[in-house]
Amino acid sequence: MNDHPSLTSLEKIPTEVFSDAAEASIVVAKMIAALIRERAAAHRNVVLGLATGSTPLGVYNELVRMHREEKLSFRNVITFNLDEYYPMKRDELQSYWRFMHENLFDLVDIPQQNIHIPDGTIPMEQVADFCAQYEKAIADAGGIDFQILGIGRNGHMGFNEPGSTPSSRTRMIYLDKVTRRDAASDFFGEEHVPHRAITMGIGTILQARQIVLLAFGEGKARIVQRAIEGPVTATVAASFLQNHPNARVILDEAAAAELTRFKAPWTLGEVSWDEKLIRKAVIWLARTLDKPLLKLTDEDYNEHGLEELLATHGPAYNVNLEVFRDLQETITGWPGGKPDKLKRPGDISRPTDRIFPKRVLCFSPHPDDDVISMGGTLIRLADQGHEVHIAYQTSGNIAVFDADAIRFAEFATEFNTCMGLDREQAKKLEDHIENFLLNKKPGQVDSREVLAIKRAIRKGEARAAARACGINPDNTYMLDLPFYETGKVRKKPLSEEDIRIVVEILERIKPHQIYAAGDLSDPHGTHRVCLAAVMEALKRVKDQAWFRDCEVWLYRGAWQEWEPEKIDMAVPLSPMEVRRKREAIFKHQSQKDRALFPGADEREFWQRAEDRNRATAQLYDALGLAEYEAIEAFVRLEI
Repeated sequence: MNDHPSLTSLEKIPTEVFSDAAEASIVVAKMIAALIRERAAAHRNVVLGLATGSTPLGVYNELVRMHREEKLSFRNVITFNLDEYYPMKRDELQSYWRFMHENLFDLVDIPQQNIHIPDGTIPMEQVADFCAQYEKAIADAGGIDFQILGIGRNGHMGFNEPGSTPSSRTRMIYLDKVTRRDAASDFFGEEHVPHRAITMGIGTILQARQIVLLAFGEGKARIVQRAIEGPVTATVAASFLQNHPNARVILDEAAAAELTRFKAPWTLGEVSWDEKLIRKAVIWLARTLDKPLLKLTDEDYNEHGLEELLATHGPAYNVNLEVFRDLQETITGWPGGKPDKLKRPGDISRPTDRIFPKRVLCFSPHPDDDVISMGGTLIRLADQGHEVHIAYQTSGNIAVFDADAIRFAEFATEFNTCMGLDREQAKKLEDHIENFLLNKKPGQVDSREVLAIKRAIRKGEARAAARACGINPDNTYMLDLPFYETGKVRKKPLSEEDIRIVVEILERIKPHQIYAAGDLSDPHGTHRVCLAAVMEALKRVKDQAWFRDCEVWLYRGAWQEWEPEKIDMAVPLSPMEVRRKREAIFKHQSQKDRALFPGADEREFWQRAEDRNRATAQLYDALGLAEYEAIEAFVRLEI
């Protein structure tokens, strides 16, 4: 746990921060299990308020494990879920009723009569009566003892959208555009997301005796800060938790990044100054004052709460120069290392520079994350003679539009005919794919044949993109990690088989450099699971002889860039390399113009990537370093 109680004067809700979502989820599961056992010992029921979505899934997985392995019984548990889309049939893929049964209720011994979930099937004229009965059922059960909450990007709890009042009760609500856009991936398009939902009210939630709000990932950092440190306001429903006597917030480090104790802890009191914190503070000061690093003065430090830093490490010129040189040393045009014969005085030395060329392995969660996130670096590595391999951890098959699948099926039939192959068999497959997709319901799982052709589309695009970067397409691998292959947006938990596959590719390539996606903000969590698979696999191979010569770098993708104080390697791109990177991204034609799962950002992926890389270069320029067209940034991972 990374918690600093002495630095929480601005936080109006007790907040704990853990290293990752898995650790945080286990802590919450243990809290719930302890309450269940305590009540069971006293022959009393416990009433839980439950949430859905990827955020509490780790809690439910741990509770299921405790039931199976530690005999945790749910016989004395009564549950009330926060919300449900309206209208929504129970067996629909997006149904919260289905989510709760698949991920918790069907896996433990809870009595079915103790389960309460808002009903998305009742007629509209009966909704008001249903909501009143839901409130009565909560009261009859004795009220909610422990309420789990998530937080939406607009600050909602349950489906209490901005403007909801603290006195609101269970009711039907019209969904905010931000909420519907965030749910688009679950429904295979925003146009399929229901406009209404039934939700517990804020007043209902606030009557729970104990409340825990969970938030994970960089994408939640800004709204978490507003809810915890900002004013109580109806525009951020979660801020009403500030008025609850027994509410707490549990975060991973990524979701806590905007809290003052992490963003600018020196403004709250004394801190222990180390190299990383000095770098963070000086960059913060330069950005706050819009000044280059070397132009910061003693007065600037004193007037912005950094007098202690100046007193212990000053004067300003010395501190400025130290941070400037530190940041300058991150810049390299040789991400794989420069051969000794080409080195010049002052060149950066990396631990494995003595090995040239290197075997490089890039893990890409989806078949386009490699070129979107680090396409320029891949081009540089290939051009400089390194042996580059790319492992696509998932097929990305659910992110292909149905129309593209039909087009490729027609192409396959035509190609087989031209080549004198079995047209009848090919036409039969084409007809199946076309008939299935033309009659497919929104969110329906694709057939095996449809998933196969969509996988083939993504694989062909990935090979074309690798070729555009100068990488041998035979050095690309579709790992098809089992956790992803559900045909649905919701995935299975990471398994031993997933990790085994990653270990096998590591042991096969024996890379000198590994690149992996370190961003946690992708809209449906695939990057987080893929990173967990890589991390666990690395732990298992770290004692092997080849790993002594290996270094691991984390990149970020279309969603967010590394904070400047965290960057360990900055690879500058020329205008020509930016164009080559764009052309590589364009090879992913199924994701061009309009991706099936674009997230909240409406820009195309190549635009996001270029804007992000350009912004990093402009930041380095503003801090007084060399001016580049674009920069791709990486953080070194120590195993």
